[in-house]
Amino acid sequence: MIKKISLLGCAALFAANINAQSSKALNLIPLPEKCTLQAGEFTVNPQTKIVLGTSNAQMQYAVARLNEQLKAAAGFELAVVERGAGSNTLTCTLNPNLKNDEAYKLSVKKSGVQVEAKTPRGVFYAMQTIRQLLPAQIESRQQAIGVKWAIPCVEIEDAPRYSYRGLHLDVGRHFMSKSEVMQYIDLMAYHKMNTFHWHLTEDQGWRIEIKKYPKLTEVGAYRNRTLKGAYVAPEKRQWDNTRYGGFYTQDDVREVLAYAKKRFVTVIPEIELPGHAVAALAAYPQYSCTGGPFEVEGLWGVHNDIFCPREETFTFLENILTEVADLFPSEYIHIGGDEAPKLRWSRCHACQERIKKEGLKNEHELQSYFITRVEKFLAGKGKRIIGWDEILEGGVTPSATVMYWRTWESDTAIVKAIRNGNNVIMTPNAYAYLDYYQANPKTEPHTIGGYLPIWKVYSYEPTPAGLTQEEAKRVLGFQGNVWTEYMADFERVLYMAYPRAAAVAEVGWIPKGKRNYDNFQERLIQLMTRYDVMGIHYNRSFLSEGRSEKKGD
Repeated sequence: MIKKISLLGCAALFAANINAQSSKALNLIPLPEKCTLQAGEFTVNPQTKIVLGTSNAQMQYAVARLNEQLKAAAGFELAVVERGAGSNTLTCTLNPNLKNDEAYKLSVKKSGVQVEAKTPRGVFYAMQTIRQLLPAQIESRQQAIGVKWAIPCVEIEDAPRYSYRGLHLDVGRHFMSKSEVMQYIDLMAYHKMNTFHWHLTEDQGWRIEIKKYPKLTEVGAYRNRTLKGAYVAPEKRQWDNTRYGGFYTQDDVREVLAYAKKRFVTVIPEIELPGHAVAALAAYPQYSCTGGPFEVEGLWGVHNDIFCPREETFTFLENILTEVADLFPSEYIHIGGDEAPKLRWSRCHACQERIKKEGLKNEHELQSYFITRVEKFLAGKGKRIIGWDEILEGGVTPSATVMYWRTWESDTAIVKAIRNGNNVIMTPNAYAYLDYYQANPKTEPHTIGGYLPIWKVYSYEPTPAGLTQEEAKRVLGFQGNVWTEYMADFERVLYMAYPRAAAVAEVGWIPKGKRNYDNFQERLIQLMTRYDVMGIHYNRSFLSEGRSEKKGD
């Protein structure tokens, strides 16, 4: 008998506990747009073939990740062929009539599997859905014995709501290795997130090799001390006086980019300016207002020394950004623009002369001049800029994309930017900062502060109310941010990011009206079994705290 169910019907299956097969079939995050569960299953075996209706590098990438998992966990990989027919095949074809570039259709029958997608990216997302439909042991790095590699029969039509579904990682405060960054990207792709925001420069460390300025990494990548524990009054601070640091060579970056490309993840680099620049100024103090000297910071927070907008500073930054633009194929480069104190500028003769020369009103307009000049330079390199919402202060061109993080500023400023023609990416700290406590602070490792349980992440609506249909299109999507002041190693990063990143993924994929937190909880419990197989050290507080309350609908 065939059971046809709507999206909410899928949710009801968990609560009703109709049968074990149904439960296994629909534990998907993010939840598909439409699904129809059917009786039966398809079993993957060593004779199963993957048939690519279009065979090119992108299509090969789209199916390779599933095959890698099968090789590790099942002990066999599937032959990938250009043509084939009959049963026991997983056939992937491109259909230009689907509604967007990430859409896919998945049809699993007893005889075989059919995937349709508009682009290879959609094929890749169908493969991630298949991974979640297979037994959890598919995520094992070692061969699992005695497992039947069965996929429940199901019909799925799926497409994301937003084109930008991101996760950020700050490697400036604490450095994460190349292999750890790759694992981070892998987990993003598994949850169908498509953009990795790589925060590469900070007051506490410059993490990317720039060949024209070797001291950026020779000096700027290492600090001599790091704050221990809470940010307290100066006389009470404790320090770890161990030299700390690290950086990525340009070859490292290329390797990460190649890895991300095969997982259909765009990597956007962030080079902070004009603020959060102490590590760079420790290496090249001549580009500050005071001339230094400086040390790479071991103290968190906002620091007064920022880039001075003299001509030689712009030359310095343009040379850096040229290397970055040549290295990263992404359309965007994130230029920061946040938390840039104006104290040094207000007391700097060169800055005041620049304000007079350019006919600016004040230091806020000087920052806009700074950002606009960098934007114009990058446009000549074929790049667009993203900046934190402070770039709106003093005015910004409609061509800049604004990343909204300051929840306390309310939606008014961001709505105004949207109506000014700016595209926006929503990442408000109250809903998207995954460095905040996710459970009772008394039971959790020390963090920067704040409180963001998973239900609150899930409750967020990225598109502000009151926008026209055309204005709403300028909301590109949603991103979770992972700032690492109190994440000294990658295990802590994963603990803070997951499972909240799963909520970020679903918020970016389906409309709020189709979200149901109770249902999400049930699916998340099953997803956690897969995290266990993967060896992820995730936060389990949701199991005891989050499930006791109905929130986020």
